[in-house]
Amino acid sequence: MTLRPGILAPLALLLGLAWPIAAASSPPPVAALSSDVALTSPRLPPPSHTSGRKWRIGYVGSGEYEEYPRTLYAIARALQQLGWLHIDDMPEITDMRKAWFYLATHARSNYIEFVPDAWWQPGNFDTALRPTVREAVAARLRGAKDIDLIIAMGTWAGQDMVELGTPVPTVVVSSTDPISARIIPSAADSGQDNLHARVQPDHYQRQIQLLHDIVPFKTLGLVYEDTEAGRTYAAIDKVAALMPTLDFSIKRCDARATGIPIATATQNVLNCYQKLSSEVDAFYVTEHRGITSKSVKQLAALLRAARVPSFSMQGSDEVKAGLLMSLAKADYSSVGMFYAQTIARIFNGEKPRSISQVWNAPAKIAINLETARRIGFDPPVDILLAADEVYEAEH
Repeated sequence: MTLRPGILAPLALLLGLAWPIAAASSPPPVAALSSDVALTSPRLPPPSHTSGRKWRIGYVGSGEYEEYPRTLYAIARALQQLGWLHIDDMPEITDMRKAWFYLATHARSNYIEFVPDAWWQPGNFDTALRPTVREAVAARLRGAKDIDLIIAMGTWAGQDMVELGTPVPTVVVSSTDPISARIIPSAADSGQDNLHARVQPDHYQRQIQLLHDIVPFKTLGLVYEDTEAGRTYAAIDKVAALMPTLDFSIKRCDARATGIPIATATQNVLNCYQKLSSEVDAFYVTEHRGITSKSVKQLAALLRAARVPSFSMQGSDEVKAGLLMSLAKADYSSVGMFYAQTIARIFNGEKPRSISQVWNAPAKIAINLETARRIGFDPPVDILLAADEVYEAEH
C-alpha cells in the first residue's frame, strides 16, 4: 500500500488540535485532579473510626497481567511522594499475590496499611471462580467490616465490585474502558457514591485517527478475544465508531486468552496476526493477555516480515520492542500519582463519586525508525519533528 507523506502540522498533531475528536477532549490531568496539599496530605482515621488503627486497604484482582503489578507499585511510590508511607525498595514482581504481600510487609506508615489477607483474585482470569471470589469479598466487607478501601485491578475486578454494590470506597485501576465495560455510566458520574474509575475520553479514537492520517488504510486488522471483556480491552466499539468517518473496514481474528496458560494465549494471538497479515493494510495492536514484554518482540518480527504497519494501543514500550508507532501512554508514575491522589482525597473525606474521573495524558508520539525502514515506510519530516520518542532499533 502507499504510505502518505508529510500531512500533519507538527504542533497541531502534538497537541491534538488537528483532530475534531481531540478538540472536544476533557482537560489534562492537572485540571482534572488537583494536587492541593490539603486534599492529599496524610491523615489518620477520625476518632469515630475503629480506635487506634490505620486506614486499611484491600485488593480485588482480575488475573495476572504485566501492567497490574507495575501500576500497583506506581501507586505505592506516589503515596510515598505524598507522605502516606515509606518503602525502601520495590523489586519487579510479576505475581500479583506476591506483589501485594511485599507491599503489605515492607511498606511502613503511620496512616495506611495494605492488609495481607485482604487479597482476592479469580485465579488467572478464570470465569468460573468469579462468583466464589465475589462471595468471599462480600463476606469480608460486610461481615468483618475491617477494610476501608478496595483497589480493584482490571475490568473484571471493577465489574465484580459494582455487582456487590461497592460496600466500601473502591478505586478501579487499569480498566481499558470502564464505560463500555459498564463499570460506570459516564466519565462525569461513576453512578455509585463509593466508586471511582479513571477515564480517558477519546484516547483510542485519537490513536486510530493518527494511524489513519499517516497510513491511509482501507482495511484494519484487529486481533482480540471475542468475548465481552476481550472486546472492551480492545476498544472495539471505539474503533468501529470511526469506520464511517474514515471509510475503512475491519478484519478480525478471535484469539482466545481466558482460562488458558499464557503460552497458549500467546500462540493464539501470534497465529491470528499471521493469518491476517496478508489481508490488511495496517494493524491496531490491542491489549491482549498473550502480548507480553517478551512476545511483543515476536509479534514485531512477524509484522516486519509481512511489511505491515502497526500501531500499539499500549504505548511506547511496544514501539521500543519493534512495533511501528503509537500515541504513547504517560509513564506509570503519572498514572500512579492520579490514583494515589484519588485514594488520599477519599481518606481525607471526599466521596469517590465526587472526585473527577477524567485523566488525559499529553499526546506523545513514539516511532521505531528501524521498523519503518524494514517495512518500506519513509516517515514524513513533520512526523519526526512531532515525535517525542524515536527508536533506531528494537530493544
